[in-house]
Amino acid sequence: MSTQRVPLEALQKIRQHFKTALLVPKAENYPEIYLDREEPPAPTSLQDLSSLFHFGGSLEEAFQMPNRQGQWFISTANPGTALMKVPSLKLKPGFRLVSYLYRIGDDGTGATWALPEQFSTTSHLEKALLTAGDRDMPPKPESALADFMDAIDGDHSPMSFVIASLLRCELLEFGKVGRIATWSHHRLLNSLPALPNWQWRAEAPKDYSPKVRVFPDGRVAVEFFSCRTVAPIAVFQHVDHYLVGQYQAKHLDRAIAISQPTNGAVKR
Repeated sequence: MSTQRVPLEALQKIRQHFKTALLVPKAENYPEIYLDREEPPAPTSLQDLSSLFHFGGSLEEAFQMPNRQGQWFISTANPGTALMKVPSLKLKPGFRLVSYLYRIGDDGTGATWALPEQFSTTSHLEKALLTAGDRDMPPKPESALADFMDAIDGDHSPMSFVIASLLRCELLEFGKVGRIATWSHHRLLNSLPALPNWQWRAEAPKDYSPKVRVFPDGRVAVEFFSCRTVAPIAVFQHVDHYLVGQYQAKHLDRAIAISQPTNGAVKR
């Protein structure tokens, strides 16, 4: 087994590239009701009520429009652009990444899927909206893969698996805002943050350096650490195990230490 340490600066640059590439359009991130239009008058009759359905377009158009009312909609962003300048990874031929967004007030989440290009047309994506529910029941388009990482290919170098682990984190976070955002509040580590009163939930690591291990049979393991910077502040361990020739991994993401406030209580 060979182990290779990865400089923290390299991981930070890769993550910054993904964050820059994976930007939700402003109009979708914080959509406004009746954007750039006057609000329709309150209905006073059935005829007035029916006219509301034609305000600003058809029902189909309204169904697809970005909104903050807790209805899923299709994002115009292309998550696949994150791979355009990454030499070690690429989308498998014939596949595409698509995303749906969900906004309610100032909070929101997203769902990204990998699917064959022939099923990535707007009409196919719209059909999935009919079966969507609340934020925990996103649309799943026809023929979408269970794990979008199954549509990722690469040169299978040790570093490509490190990049794949970061890509997964960023794609899972894509579209999350407000109180639903999670990974956005994490920063990568190569040492324990200098905070008092760490409460350990597992054995303290001897080495916080990001690293990749290649086993004799071709399996690969990636390990790195992060610190959640919002309460409760915590150190997380991330371990991804990759089978031979695959970028779909088994994941372990766990908090191994929590920084207690000076009053002795952990805020939750």
